[in-house]
Amino acid sequence: MTVTTRTRAGLTAALAAAGATALLGATVQPAAAAPTAQQATPCVQKVAVVNNGGFVMNFQLTTRDGQLTAPTDDYPINQWRLVDLTSTALAEGVDVRPLVHATAGDDVLGNTFVSYCANGQTATYTASGTTLNYTVTLLT
Repeated sequence: MTVTTRTRAGLTAALAAAGATALLGATVQPAAAAPTAQQATPCVQKVAVVNNGGFVMNFQLTTRDGQLTAPTDDYPINQWRLVDLTSTALAEGVDVRPLVHATAGDDVLGNTFVSYCANGQTATYTASGTTLNYTVTLLT
C-alpha cells in the first residue's frame, strides 16, 4: 500500500485516536466530519451543559471570534439543556464553547473549545459552584 506523507499523518492520528495498533489491507478514506489540525477536539454536533450549581442559569455558544448563538431558556440545578449546532447559523469547522449566565450572578466561559462537525456526537459540560464563584468544565 502506498501512503503519502499527508495521508500517513492523518492515518497515524486516526489510529491513535481509535486506539488501533495495526492496519491490515485497508484503504484509508478521509473522514468528512473529522477535525482539521487547527480545530479543537473533540469534534461534535451538539453541546450540552448540566447545571450542578446552586443557581438558575442559561447558556449560549460562543466562537473564537465572538459570534454567539441564541441563549437557552433558564433552568435550575439538576437539569440540562442541549444546543444542536445544525440548528444554528454557525458553519461546520468552527470552534465553540458555552458562555453560561447565572441569574443574579456572573457570566463564565467553558474551560475549553470543541469543534463543530455534523457527526451526531455531543460534548457535555458541567456548571458547578455558586452564582458568583463557579466553573464550566468539559467532561472527558
